[in-house]
Amino acid sequence: MPRIPRARNRLTDTPVTGSKRVLLASPRGYCAGVDRAVVAVEKALEHYGAPVYVRKQIVHNVHVVSELEKKGAIFVEEVDEVPEGAHVVFSAHGVSPAVVQSAAQRGLHAIDATCPLVTKVHREAVRFAKTDHEILLIGHAGHEEVEGTAGEAPEHITLVNSPDDVPNIEVKNPDKVVWLSQTTLSVDETMETVRRLRERFPNLQDPPSDDICYATQNRQVAIKKVARDSDLVIVVGSANSSNSVRLVEVALEYGAKAAYRVDYASEVKQEWLDGVATVGVTSGASVPEELVQELLADLADAGYGEVQQVQTAEEDLIFSLPKELRRDVSGKQDARALGGRGRD
Repeated sequence: MPRIPRARNRLTDTPVTGSKRVLLASPRGYCAGVDRAVVAVEKALEHYGAPVYVRKQIVHNVHVVSELEKKGAIFVEEVDEVPEGAHVVFSAHGVSPAVVQSAAQRGLHAIDATCPLVTKVHREAVRFAKTDHEILLIGHAGHEEVEGTAGEAPEHITLVNSPDDVPNIEVKNPDKVVWLSQTTLSVDETMETVRRLRERFPNLQDPPSDDICYATQNRQVAIKKVARDSDLVIVVGSANSSNSVRLVEVALEYGAKAAYRVDYASEVKQEWLDGVATVGVTSGASVPEELVQELLADLADAGYGEVQQVQTAEEDLIFSLPKELRRDVSGKQDARALGGRGRD
C-alpha cells in the first residue's frame, strides 16, 4: 500500500455532549523484537549495499515495508526468488528448518531477524518433540510464525485455530500432551482455548514460560483500560498484523462503543466521530510512533486536542542485533548492537 499524503484539516470539529479528549494507550507501538528486525534490515543495507532481500514482510506493517523498499530492500515470498549468493534476511516471525536449508543450498548469506521470543517457542517445540510429546499449537493457520514453529516438529504438532476446534482434537496419548502458542494472540481467547483443552486432556502440560509475548499482553492490557471509557477506539496497524487486529477485538469486548483499525490517519472517516466525546488510541507492536502522532494531529483538528496518557506498564526490554550486524562497516562495535535504534 503506497503512503497516502496527509491532508490536514480533513476532519471537522463538530459539537458533542461533554468535552472532547483522547485517551492514549501506553505501551503501544514498536516492541523490542520489531525494533531489532527493522534495524537489522537497515544495517544490512549499510553493510552490504542494496539490494538486500527479505523473506516475507520483515514485520506486518505496510508503512515499514514501504520505507525499507525505498532504501533498497526487496521483499520476496520464498528464498528461491533470491539470486544465488545474495544476502537475505529472515523476518521477525521466524522460519522453519526447511527454509534455512533451502537458503543454504542456494548459497545465500542469511541473516536471522527472528524475534527471540519466537525463537523460544521454536526451541520448546523441538524439546517437546524429542520427548515424544504431542504439541497442540494454538495459532492461526497460514500465519508465518505458525508455519515456522510447526516446521520444527511437523509430525508432533497439531494446530488449534480457536476454542471451537477443541472438540475435534485427537491425540494418541493424553498423558503426553503440551500446548504452545503463537506469540501475538489474544490473551483471553488463548486462555479460553487452554481451558477447553484441559477439560478434554486433564494432564495437558503448560509451556515452561508464557508464549504470548510481553508486548502483545501489555498492549491488550492497556487497551482494556482505555476501552471502558471510550466512545471510539482507533488502532493504528495493518490488516495482516495479528496483534493489531486483536486490539480492535479486545477494545470492543471491553467496552468501546466502536473500534476501527487504520494504516494511516488519512483513513479515519468523519462519521466515526459523530457524537464521540472520548477517542481511545493505540497501535500494534509493528507500528512506528510517527503514525500515531499523525493521527493525534488529525484528531486535534477535529477538536480532540486534550490527550491523556493511560499507562499500564513500563517496557525496557532490548534485544541484541543478529551477530553479523553488531559492528559497523569499519569493523567497530556498533552503538545500535544492543537495543536497535534506542528509545527516548
